[in-house]
Amino acid sequence: MHKKHLRLALATATAAALTGGLLTFTAATATAADSVHHPVADFNNDGYGDVAYSAGSATVGGKKGAGQIVALYGSASGVTSTKRATISQNTTGVPGTAETNDGFGWMSAYGDFNADGFDDLAVSADLEDVDGDTDGGTVLIVWGSASGLSGATTIKDPAVSSHDRWGKALAAGDFDGDGTEDLAVGSSSNRVYVFKGGITKSGSYGGRYSFTTDIHSGGDSGTLMLTAGDVNGDKRTDLVVDGYETDSDYGYNTNFYVPGTASGLDAAYAQELKRGVITGIGDVNGDGFGDIVTGQDWDPSKDGSEPSVPESSTGGKVHIIYGSAEGPATTVAVTQNSGNVPGSSERGDWFGSELSLGDINGDGKTDLVVGAPGENLNGVVNTGAVTVLYGSESGVNTASGYQYFAQSTAGVPGSDEKDDAFGGEVKLTDVTGDGKADLTVGAYGENTGNGSVVYLPSDGTKITTTGARSLSPTSVGVSTDAYPLFGANAAS
Repeated sequence: MHKKHLRLALATATAAALTGGLLTFTAATATAADSVHHPVADFNNDGYGDVAYSAGSATVGGKKGAGQIVALYGSASGVTSTKRATISQNTTGVPGTAETNDGFGWMSAYGDFNADGFDDLAVSADLEDVDGDTDGGTVLIVWGSASGLSGATTIKDPAVSSHDRWGKALAAGDFDGDGTEDLAVGSSSNRVYVFKGGITKSGSYGGRYSFTTDIHSGGDSGTLMLTAGDVNGDKRTDLVVDGYETDSDYGYNTNFYVPGTASGLDAAYAQELKRGVITGIGDVNGDGFGDIVTGQDWDPSKDGSEPSVPESSTGGKVHIIYGSAEGPATTVAVTQNSGNVPGSSERGDWFGSELSLGDINGDGKTDLVVGAPGENLNGVVNTGAVTVLYGSESGVNTASGYQYFAQSTAGVPGSDEKDDAFGGEVKLTDVTGDGKADLTVGAYGENTGNGSVVYLPSDGTKITTTGARSLSPTSVGVSTDAYPLFGANAAS
């Protein structure tokens, strides 16, 4: 029996489900040190990093669940509600039409696919019906420019009859090291398609290939998440493929590391990794190799291979799999019981259900932010919190220097409220252009599913609440009809 991660209920979640408990969703976080892909998106090439957050259940043109995505452009003062683009399939120049429950914007990945100096945004609506194919899914690229994101091109499904939910997972990187950005696309099958050699506005590309890993296919299975980054330091992007295992009776989550080579991603050299759904790649210890960080938000005392272990029986944990010239190497784990990490591991915290990596203090070591959207504080259920852990030569420092934020933290906008799920998404990006990563936090449950994004800047040394602000869906042009869940996912 498949153990379905709570985040993966996303595309079929209903408004009624929101009131039944914490919902969480998939988002890939890719920080790569390869030749092309980079940890900061810049859609308008103005020197300030940008972020894109989903409102995948938003009503558009009266169609509930049609979905939108909001690009927040960086500036000297960070991200604001005024400097942004709010995009749906009803936006001029975007193919398709907003339709009920398409879920446009839930999945996204950035990269300069046409090599014009502006990052572009690949976006999917994996539940869209296409030419009579129910839930066939669609993927398109919204193009960057000096004025930001505008216009889009469809990336056609090459095997419509072989799967559904085209675009269920997306990741970008230079998997063959040829100097052009490639796009990896997942679906309900275990086959991942890679469009290589750059992609043009006409929809042409340099080439295409595909590969499979040993994960379940069909229905709610297939590729759950894709995460890109250079683990072995060869300047080619590697890929972590997440899905459900096939080698036991239980069908639990698993991950496969697939290395990039001169000919592209090579599954012949795939390695199975520690379990966990939410994954990021960054150089935590500064040794030049990307480290794979994976959140396992179920029982941290087990590996998930035993059916008797209930999900969320305790607070969750994060695995850090250190990179090396040979690929994934030593693994360590961090929980809320590790060292002096704030809080304590408690049932339903979902510590590790979200994470992001970036260099907050500019010391050349990647820092880690971990969301715990199910954290209960001051008697408030599922209000949520985030923990900031700093990288060092010996890895993530759990002894000192950590930070802990909730909406009850002085200076953080808002207050602890039931089911806010603060930390339901986290994203480290330098949106102020100072070379230090700033933090944005999604709270998709805010105001009964309206959602919000909270901005917490870096002061060059740590994350601070000075200049913090909260962006509501209304302020960024998202309708609050029927639970838009703004802030549930960020582009990777």
